Amino acid sequence: MQLIFDLLQQTAVIVVIAYLFSKSPAMRYFSGEKLQRRDLIVLFFVFVTFSILGTYFGLPIKGAIANTRATGAVLAGLIGGPLLGTAVGLAAGIHRYFLGGFTAFSCGLSTTFEGFLGGMVHLFLIHRNRPEQVYSPMVAFVTTICAEVGQMLIILALSRPFADALALVRVIALPMIAANGVGAALFLSMVRDQRKMRDELGARFSAKALNIANRTLDIISRGFNLETAGQLAEIIHKETGVGAVAITDRQKVLAFTGLGADHHSVGHPIRSPLTKAAIQDKEVVFADGQRTVFRCPVEESCLLGSVLIVPLKIGQDVIGTIELFEPTSKIFLNINRTFGEGLTTLFSHHLLRSRYEEQKSLLIESELKLIQAQVNPHFLFNALNTIIAVVRKDADQARRLLMRLSSFLRTNLKRKSDIVSLGEELEQIGAYLEIEKARFGDRLQVDIAVAEQLLGLQVPVFTFQPLIENAIKHGISTLLEGGRIQVHASLGNGVANIIVEDNAGNYCETVKNQGLGLNLVDKRIKNLYGSSYGVSIDCEPQQRTRIMVRIPTESEERNNARPDH
Repeated sequence: MQLIFDLLQQTAVIVVIAYLFSKSPAMRYFSGEKLQRRDLIVLFFVFVTFSILGTYFGLPIKGAIANTRATGAVLAGLIGGPLLGTAVGLAAGIHRYFLGGFTAFSCGLSTTFEGFLGGMVHLFLIHRNRPEQVYSPMVAFVTTICAEVGQMLIILALSRPFADALALVRVIALPMIAANGVGAALFLSMVRDQRKMRDELGARFSAKALNIANRTLDIISRGFNLETAGQLAEIIHKETGVGAVAITDRQKVLAFTGLGADHHSVGHPIRSPLTKAAIQDKEVVFADGQRTVFRCPVEESCLLGSVLIVPLKIGQDVIGTIELFEPTSKIFLNINRTFGEGLTTLFSHHLLRSRYEEQKSLLIESELKLIQAQVNPHFLFNALNTIIAVVRKDADQARRLLMRLSSFLRTNLKRKSDIVSLGEELEQIGAYLEIEKARFGDRLQVDIAVAEQLLGLQVPVFTFQPLIENAIKHGISTLLEGGRIQVHASLGNGVANIIVEDNAGNYCETVKNQGLGLNLVDKRIKNLYGSSYGVSIDCEPQQRTRIMVRIPTESEERNNARPDH
């Protein structure tokens, strides 16, 4: 019985070492993720050390050593698999062999066996889809007991003289089985508790990060200025609980909240050399208050003693900083440091996206103006010539055409949105075609047949006007008589197919080669709804040209569609 207590005391020493290990950075190797080669090498040395310490802390008994060596070998196999377990067992076994004694060989071999057994249990649990039980204290306890029973049998089978081996096993079997089983279970219990604590802490901070993101992304999408910076600083300060939060641009303080707000004034130029260094070098600056102390450049009696300064970037350009402060009486937690850096990265990405959306909006506006510039001069020139010719014969018709032209140009100039209803687009086309009919007379017939239920369909502005103009310019204008343009639509599977067809068949190339108008129409539809939609051309030379526009009709499809580039 005394030997059991002595071995449990030795186990307690190993457990203390294991506890200190669990608090070290090496704990990350027990994260539960698939171990890489470097991880296995680190764990090999860790568990070999445990096993060798178990041997050295052992107690001499009848020419042998009662020890806790099995704990390291079994745990290595359980956590790292057969390769790691066998390697640790072999290394610890070779060390035991060179210590000598009539059980040197059998103990060396049995330690290798114990590591291998732990590895086989690991494989069994993985193949049964129960990887979480690898870190179960009960599994470690039972596996180690089985391993120690195996060791006793190996000692009896290989150690000579047998009578001495039997006498030894009678003395050490129960104490070693109990001590090693308890030691392995305690070690994995600590590992499991540490993992649980880290998971809970990570979940808590993830929830906090999501909450901050939820509350701030709408704010930051409105730009980076005094108003939005103040709102961001208040939210970050409340959620993180740090001593103070500051936000700057490249020259001045945009916001400051928390300790020191009485002298860190908004609008004042940046005076801290640490902030200037972070902006200049585009790198995070951390003054932990111990190795590097933050000294307030404004007030000597300032209570702030540590700071994390993270550059706020759009692409590679620093536009400002976010700074988290702690008072001199409080340690700056590493988790707050990681949290602050991650939060700033999130803001940087969102600012970049906001700028992209702004540039995209400007591009769309430029494209609209480009289409207007392409359509209006040709049309206006032809329309005025037509009205000049008509005014001599029919003043009333000329007046109607002028009113149509005025309405057409006014609508074009007022269009600011990128989206209009199909009904509005067809109405504008009607004004355009009325003037073109006066120009071509009987050479142009138009048939528009679109179901009323589709008139509310939202389409990109200036989608159909370039198509109609192409049909007239490249098609009908080349015919001496019988020119016909048809506009009709079909609906199915959440997609509207709107077709503009002429009977000339004079332009049969792909959209890509069809000039600026069709290119821009196709590109804008794909940008809005995705590559499944857009413009396609079907042509029979000298017979017909059919241009089909595919646009989604269901709101869910329209919301989920994304451009592919």
